[in-house]
Amino acid sequence: MGRGKIEIKRIENTTSRQVTFCKRRNGLLKKAYELSVLCDAEVALIVFSSRGRLYEYSNNSIRSTIEKYKKASANSSNSSSAIEVNSQQYYQQEAAKLRHQIQILQNANRHLAGDGLSNLTVKELKQLENRLERGIARIRSKKHELLFAEIEYMQKKEADLQNDNMYLRAKIAENERAQQAAMVSAGAELDALPTFDPRSYYHVNMLEAAPQYSQHQDQTALHLGYEIKDDPAAKNLL
Repeated sequence: MGRGKIEIKRIENTTSRQVTFCKRRNGLLKKAYELSVLCDAEVALIVFSSRGRLYEYSNNSIRSTIEKYKKASANSSNSSSAIEVNSQQYYQQEAAKLRHQIQILQNANRHLAGDGLSNLTVKELKQLENRLERGIARIRSKKHELLFAEIEYMQKKEADLQNDNMYLRAKIAENERAQQAAMVSAGAELDALPTFDPRSYYHVNMLEAAPQYSQHQDQTALHLGYEIKDDPAAKNLL
């Protein structure tokens, strides 16, 4: 089974801490020796225990290694200072280049607007004219492209509106046909009802009035003091 991961922190138990120090110190000295032999490196290792005891390893004199380290540190500090100076000079040069480019762009914009043309030569004016013509051609091309797209959109919208108009006309015609059909059906129902005949009404009234007229004549004849049946002239009148 492999070893579990050990949390790197101070060991509180004194005995365990001392045992761990001895094991890891020996392993560190062994690794320093292997590095110096295998890679032909100059190695100097200095270890002080918690009690102040010194443990060291070096494949050369430790003092000479320390002096060599001091010189390398001084050279590295000088080189870092030189790097800082070179960086400042580089940034200053880059800033100057950017300012010069900004100035050139501003002058070009002024020339395109028709300002500051007095210092330009004939060749430069010709180049500026060619740039303006190319720019105008691109602008017109883009304008025509947008106009064509707008016209296409409007034509499509017109077709959609025409289709909607045709659909609404068809719906209106359908509603009108439905109303006419309803009116025709209503007229047919009225025709099916019994009609008024004035002749029939007259005959019925006459038939109803005939007995009353006969009774009225009878009463009149009685009033005159004779009966109609005994008077031939009256019979003829009747």
